[in-house]
Amino acid sequence: MLRYLCFMRLVVFIAALLCAAPVAALELRLTNMYDLNRPASLDYDPAFCGLWIANEGPEVILVTLDGLELRRLGSDLSRIKAIALEGNDLLVADGFGSFQRMTKDGRTLGEPFRVSDGWADTEGIAIDADGSLITVEDDPERLSWFTPDGTLIRRIDTMTLTPPLSEAQGIARDPRTGHLLIVDDWEGTNSLYEFDAEGGLLATVSLYEYGTDPEGIAIRPGSNQLFIAFDGGARIAAFDYTPTLPPDAEPLPPGADCAMF
Repeated sequence: MLRYLCFMRLVVFIAALLCAAPVAALELRLTNMYDLNRPASLDYDPAFCGLWIANEGPEVILVTLDGLELRRLGSDLSRIKAIALEGNDLLVADGFGSFQRMTKDGRTLGEPFRVSDGWADTEGIAIDADGSLITVEDDPERLSWFTPDGTLIRRIDTMTLTPPLSEAQGIARDPRTGHLLIVDDWEGTNSLYEFDAEGGLLATVSLYEYGTDPEGIAIRPGSNQLFIAFDGGARIAAFDYTPTLPPDAEPLPPGADCAMF
């Protein structure tokens, strides 16, 4: 009788393991790729169902998801190295510590401003849920949170991570989870890093099978899509994207998507 009870307990334990919800891990599946000259920083715009792209020149461009150019805008900055959608407007940075806000038809919204510690080799920008600016830099290597006017809130030295994030370029924030996705270029690990909302490292995925020197990244959460710009080969790759989620997590709800759908 005792052996039978022990056997039944073992059966119940194994069944519970088999029925337990698995942890959803960061996963990418390539769906499309097209050529585009020198894409450096990306953000997805649901109003146009397109991508805003900075290429370190004096202008930004808006393209469809297949790469057809829709708009081209300039700012008061000498170059535009990073770009993010901020509400219904755009926030751009020159990579030297200056930022400027502008409308989607090219009107500047105030003079350029600088972050509180002056120099900032800004490679990518994302906007947090509370309006804070989240930036990545590779000289020195750090992930930073700023108030909307550029006052430093907190900062993470990305060289202390395992593996170190030494050449952070683009950054995107998934509004459904708050997770941050950051690409590390080929002078680093040529990988995608996933962080939780507080900056805790969750996962990394190598990008070598898709391209070299990743520079920009954008999320289309309503369709579980991810876009990564590769400087090597000058192209943009589109992926189906699964974020890291805890066991028993509810399916992610749709996020911002094309305005016409």
